[in-house]
Amino acid sequence: MARVIEDAMVETVSQALLGAINCDGGPTEEQTAVLRAIISGYWGRTDIDVATLTPLSAKQAGAAITRPDQRRRTREFMVLLELCRHPLTATQVDRVEDYCTELGEAEADAGLEVTRDLVRDGIEVAMTDYLRFFEESESEVSEPTLKEFDGSDESRADLVKQLRAYEDLPAGTLGYEFLEFHRTNNLPLPGEDDNHPAVFLAHDMNHLIGGYGTSGQEEIALGAMLLGINDSDAHWINFIGNLAVHEAGFLSSEELVSKTSTLGREGAAELLAEAFRRGSECTGDFSTADHLALASTPLSEVQAGFGVPSRV
Repeated sequence: MARVIEDAMVETVSQALLGAINCDGGPTEEQTAVLRAIISGYWGRTDIDVATLTPLSAKQAGAAITRPDQRRRTREFMVLLELCRHPLTATQVDRVEDYCTELGEAEADAGLEVTRDLVRDGIEVAMTDYLRFFEESESEVSEPTLKEFDGSDESRADLVKQLRAYEDLPAGTLGYEFLEFHRTNNLPLPGEDDNHPAVFLAHDMNHLIGGYGTSGQEEIALGAMLLGINDSDAHWINFIGNLAVHEAGFLSSEELVSKTSTLGREGAAELLAEAFRRGSECTGDFSTADHLALASTPLSEVQAGFGVPSRV
């Protein structure tokens, strides 16, 4: 999939992103590291030094970035960067909102709404709003053959039985490796546990095909890769979910323990940037594939079919 921010716009967008986080005494160390990784690791512009960049004002950014897809991607990166400020401040949220307003359609952006909720109304409101956005897009990220899945005990048992039958497939096939992924990571199969419902089937397949594990930084990286493949509302909502659990720390459940500052860990920002790059190099969106129909296909062939590049 083509990269949204072309070389000719990289410096301009970088200046806009820097401007959006230039508050409360300047960008934090983590924000700077993530921005630097995106510029060099995703966009390949090792010649741009964040320390010497001149930030653009909100109005300058709006005037300089005019293509709708580039405006959208810039807004997304602004939300990503604001969530890398700890603690997240009202000043930071207001500043990003000003920039996104100049870039258009700010009122319709789920990421902006959730971050505003977090600062202005608290964690519970932010969680409620995020879950509402997720439910609206859930069908787009569900396994194609399970879109009408009713969640009954009988249908869940049938699904688990179908998945366990993949033990009879040859090693290296998508189905067999799917079971190995769950064994290795001590995860219940989708539908086997109330905290791991059937909707996780496609998500877990994405981990396998994308080549990412289950640590916080790899969960964020998988979300970034999918957004790099296809800048859809569904992928954006899911990426916000990754950040909500592993970076901003406001989305949790019995199964998910939220964390903060994951992208501040050693190598995490670079992993994020590489994931965006890998996504942009894919030739198709493997998240929407009929994974169950591909169960007997070698994993390497599935990856090749979508042009999934190897990890560095």
